[in-house]
Amino acid sequence: MANNKTNAATAAAPKKRSNIRRRERSNWHGYLFMAPYALVFIAFILVPVIMAVILSFTNFNAIQFPEFTGFLNYITLITSDEVFMQFVLPNTVIYAIIVGVGGYVLSFILAWALCNLTKLPRTILALIIYSPSMTGPTAMTVLWKVIFSGDQTGLLNSWLMNLGLINEPIIWLVNADYLLPIVVIIGLWSSMGVGFLSMIAGILNSDEELYEAAAIDGIKNRFQEMIYITIPQMKPQMLFAAVMAIVNAFQNGLISTQLTGNPSPGYSAQLIVNHIEDYGFMRWEMGYAAAVSVVLLLIVQIFSKFCNALLAEKD
Repeated sequence: MANNKTNAATAAAPKKRSNIRRRERSNWHGYLFMAPYALVFIAFILVPVIMAVILSFTNFNAIQFPEFTGFLNYITLITSDEVFMQFVLPNTVIYAIIVGVGGYVLSFILAWALCNLTKLPRTILALIIYSPSMTGPTAMTVLWKVIFSGDQTGLLNSWLMNLGLINEPIIWLVNADYLLPIVVIIGLWSSMGVGFLSMIAGILNSDEELYEAAAIDGIKNRFQEMIYITIPQMKPQMLFAAVMAIVNAFQNGLISTQLTGNPSPGYSAQLIVNHIEDYGFMRWEMGYAAAVSVVLLLIVQIFSKFCNALLAEKD
């Protein structure tokens, strides 16, 4: 009996080794398919992030060899950079809350409203709402510069003067009181991006049988359906949309640059991205700009982790 078991184990050993080699070859095929993406990821994401972290501890002007300074750039950012603390950080928080959170909520409401329409009007309206996110910043600012032009030919000034609300044109893009709200409005206008489309996909792919069962269990209106059925079913899409909203809100600094240049008048619409460009590509203080970019990366990571904890599906 023992000999039979030994013989069976001996016969099964070559087959087991053959299965292992087959799986190894299959793994190599997978690695080959992943190699192009891995190379692009390493070259354009991982390496730049590592270099930014290293340069953030140096004094580097893009010409001379970097000089190690330890945490001096971070200390300067927190204790001595009055522009960052008084203007850049508050502006970024306001912009991120209104455009990031507000745009996220607005994306869901619009997606849910469109999914209650038939296919043709839903497709047309979704394309109209999504189209601003596809246009480049230059195209957007050309349109909005016409609206907020500071003379009588500006559309907004013309409308307000015709209505008798103002007596003389307002210089919208120079006045520090109006510039940040204008940037926020343009940011909201262009915030319906891929996150908006993912929400539409999530709602349209909801299980209809759950709605029928909920109606039997006492769900009485569409709002209750949205809270108790729609949202729990589309948490992956909502998580993706939340992360995209956060990233876009914190990295969107081109609007104010295209409207007024960098820095904006009185730093009234200066965001963290604009601050990085100011120090990195105008003052050539690359080490300090790298430190600011690392801080921005940490802020985005913290908000992303929060969204993941809030919206990720629990096992």
